[in-house]
Amino acid sequence: MLPEPLPTVHDLLAFYLEAGVDCALSDTPIDRLAEETVNEMAPTAQRPALRPSAPIAPAMPAAAPMARGDAAPAPDIAITSAREAARTATTLEELRALLETFDGCALKFTATRLVFADGNPKARIMFVGEAPGRDEDIEGLPFVGRSGKLLDLMIGAIGLDRTKVYIANVIPWRPPGNRTPTPQETQICLPFIQRQIELVDPDILVTMGNPSTQTLLRTREGIMRTRGKWIDYDTGRRTIRAMPTFHPAYLLRSPSYKRLSWQDLRAIRKALTPA
Repeated sequence: MLPEPLPTVHDLLAFYLEAGVDCALSDTPIDRLAEETVNEMAPTAQRPALRPSAPIAPAMPAAAPMARGDAAPAPDIAITSAREAARTATTLEELRALLETFDGCALKFTATRLVFADGNPKARIMFVGEAPGRDEDIEGLPFVGRSGKLLDLMIGAIGLDRTKVYIANVIPWRPPGNRTPTPQETQICLPFIQRQIELVDPDILVTMGNPSTQTLLRTREGIMRTRGKWIDYDTGRRTIRAMPTFHPAYLLRSPSYKRLSWQDLRAIRKALTPA
């Protein structure tokens, strides 16, 4: 049996990014395990004296985000609070302001900033993904990384650009390390994206990927079964035609599915074209 090949530098960097390691704290790597071994092997008299105040001081700021996250209310209380708050927003500006002050979701305390939306709030078509990633967390806009560039190409393929569409996510804060949002986090944020869709009031809603499709269209079927099919989305005031399709990040990992995504885009373009 042949041994597995060692990972390349590119593979290691990709692994660290997936794990949430976004920056380096030193120009050169430090082998902490080697330091520990040397200290253990050194005679007691030669070991450096411990200074209790040194490790205690930097530990306080590091614990602050955890304390803030712990202050978030229980999920059932947070969900009820989110529903009540979202219902009061009469404009997108009010909804954004509510999210800025809403403390019911612990993701808010680990993210850099709120990622609310991008594009034209009067657009006929709205795209909704799952959650922001690292690039989105830095810039405060949805879909600005590699998947965002692919989304721009997908939108351009049907004769549109970001000034003619509206883009948002089910979750407006980046989960730590780009992990999958928990069901509780999704349910807490759901009333806000539902209200956002109501206020934009598009003619076509495009759900990108499995999480946003299952959450917004209330289905348990996977994206392979739902993509390319028109599904009714009821806002309570009117019914919007919704089209599930692949998330751009998935297409980057599995480019062979771009052909099916193009079929979905053609159907969307046809629906947008006046009869």
